[in-house]
Amino acid sequence: MTNPAAQPQGSHALIDDMSFLLARASALSNAAGNAALAEFGLKVRSYSVLELAAVGRRPSQREIAEFLRLDPSQVVALVDELQRAKLVEREPDQRDRRANVIVATALGLETLEKARQKVRASTLMLHSELTESERVTLADLLRKTAFPGGQSR
Repeated sequence: MTNPAAQPQGSHALIDDMSFLLARASALSNAAGNAALAEFGLKVRSYSVLELAAVGRRPSQREIAEFLRLDPSQVVALVDELQRAKLVEREPDQRDRRANVIVATALGLETLEKARQKVRASTLMLHSELTESERVTLADLLRKTAFPGGQSR
């Protein structure tokens, strides 16, 4: 049974508004992701930082902040949390001696692989009403929205 409180009420202005729909979908996705990641002591944002630290590009905190569209102080707190959990390390940036890069540890890589499986399962459950083709299309459209001009890859 559907929760009546979650059903649209009154005007269709909100349920036809793309910004509202994206915000609501994001909130639902974050809640599902956070629940899936809880057993690892992670949340969607810390998982995202760990994922970026694991790809081998050795991002700086500034680069992570820019990519995730977060305030740099938020990234500092996320990296501190991941470092306390021994999932990432800060290392000197060879490109800029004043900066550090964030690198996943062996424990971080192991944790990330397990967390990825939970996130994938959570995503499939969240989008269970969509066909595989619709999920692919939605991901393509969101990628175009999130990274105008194809700058994501």
